[in-house]
Amino acid sequence: MSTRVAESTGYGPNSQMSIFGYVVAALVVIVLLPVLPLFVIGWLIWRAFLAPDEEEHSFEKWRRESGRPPGDT
Repeated sequence: MSTRVAESTGYGPNSQMSIFGYVVAALVVIVLLPVLPLFVIGWLIWRAFLAPDEEEHSFEKWRRESGRPPGDT
């Protein structure tokens, strides 16, 4: 005996699965929304103390060292 999951013919929307998806998405938002400030604080601390310094591209460095103005082509 096999259990049938909502079959889709491909010709129309599968409302049962759509409703299930919206319910799961709402639950995820409800669970993660209170944790969002912690993620923001953690990201700010990481950026301030642990993130490596961004190195500039070699072209930008070349332009500055060559003495050419930025708009000069």
